[in-house]
Amino acid sequence: MGRAYQNRKESMAKTSDAKAKVYSKYGREIYVVAKKGGLDPDGNLALRSLIDRAKKDQVPGHVIEKAIDKAKGGGGEDFDTARYEGFGPGGIMVIVDCLTDNPNRTFGDVRQAFTKTKCKIGAQGSAAHMFDHSAIFVFKGDDEEAVLEALMMEDVDVSDIECEDGMVTVFAPHTEFFKAKTALQNAFEGIDFEVEEIQFIPQTTQAITEDDMPMFEKFMDMLNDLDDVQNVYHNGEVPA
Repeated sequence: MGRAYQNRKESMAKTSDAKAKVYSKYGREIYVVAKKGGLDPDGNLALRSLIDRAKKDQVPGHVIEKAIDKAKGGGGEDFDTARYEGFGPGGIMVIVDCLTDNPNRTFGDVRQAFTKTKCKIGAQGSAAHMFDHSAIFVFKGDDEEAVLEALMMEDVDVSDIECEDGMVTVFAPHTEFFKAKTALQNAFEGIDFEVEEIQFIPQTTQAITEDDMPMFEKFMDMLNDLDDVQNVYHNGEVPA
């Protein structure tokens, strides 16, 4: 069994209201990345990668353009990153990544999601030490050795490579994201990434019991409903 990571395509919003939240989160992230690193995707690799991911998640072009235009103005909201850690239903470990223009409000909202589901928000580092901060690339292929050789030729620090069901998954430290992506694109012409992003990957997983599932679902819904929450990572293993 491969390393557990979140595949956004499996959890893409299906209702129009939920899709609007996805678009809003992408728009906010694109705005922040463009404002900090520049408006030109060719010169801002983080922005280019984010736009590619947004398009794959079917975010409309006008949402992307509006976020970049907003960053071009120079004014507007001043968002900062915020990360909260804690323990979810059944004691699973949780990391919540946010973009916020009001840290006090965001902390209060996230804490409420924990307390209302009988969970416990923890101090910084209480959960993150049990996760690897990794770059992940998934693409079609079956030659693990060729992929490893291509990455090693470019001195990419590879954590792991998996090959299963005609798909190759590459894991690397998050600091190697752009180096690894460039090496793969140079080595394999026309490569199309199913997944290309940075995530927190649990070092071990913990089964969520049937009894804990209702509270787990409520907990995740409360967090995902918050506009400031960008990503939620956990080490829970949902029952089949």
